[in-house]
Amino acid sequence: MNWFTLSMPPKDISTNGHLIDGLWNYTTALCIFYFVLVCIGLFGFSFLYSRKRNKTPYYTYGNKKQHIIATAVVGAAVFLTIDLNITRFASNDLLNTFWKYPDPKTEKVLRVEVLAQQWMWSFRYAGEDGIFATDDDVVTNNDLRVPVGTKVLFHLTSKDVIHSFFVPSVRMKVDTIPGRVTRIWWDANIPGTYDIACAEMCGNPHYLMKAQLTVYTEENFQKWMKTSQLMAKNTNDPENKNLAWGWKWEI
Repeated sequence: MNWFTLSMPPKDISTNGHLIDGLWNYTTALCIFYFVLVCIGLFGFSFLYSRKRNKTPYYTYGNKKQHIIATAVVGAAVFLTIDLNITRFASNDLLNTFWKYPDPKTEKVLRVEVLAQQWMWSFRYAGEDGIFATDDDVVTNNDLRVPVGTKVLFHLTSKDVIHSFFVPSVRMKVDTIPGRVTRIWWDANIPGTYDIACAEMCGNPHYLMKAQLTVYTEENFQKWMKTSQLMAKNTNDPENKNLAWGWKWEI
């Protein structure tokens, strides 16, 4: 495996991950373009106005009309092609895609509550009653399982400090904040196992905040849920705060 392969992002398994990749590629390409222009100017003028070619030095304060125009043109070009376009693309994606949260009342959505803590991710699924924080909830640690092709809506919070729930293969991340519930949604379209990480420096053993995402076929996911629900009532203990951490789901 060469350096170029190692530097590539993991395969995108989501419907909307290409929007993140597109913005990243656009920004990177333009930054490289302007970097090359700066290097051409830096080394080109150093060559053209070297001591060998200009025995008598020429001093300027850069306040002539042509200097001001050149600076304004370059600044405007950078602002319009990078800053303004990045803001436009990002705002459009947020408003039309990422902030359009799926509604469990009108479409098929898997709801998952997430609790981040030093140094673990805990995931909670509603049981047969469809209500969170009850005895039949399915709770896992560092082990998120979802069905392929299904929108997954997450409600997240933190037990201690700010963490960041990051799934590189779907290109999405969101902060988990103590005392506050944040939201994010995505879908996964390719079965397999993928990494979950914490993208916020949350303490010395920050590297331990690694979990695994497993994307099942719908049939296998339902089998896993049924098996887990049978075990749930034997493992859920309302008196144990480490197990009974769920909250009432609110849209």
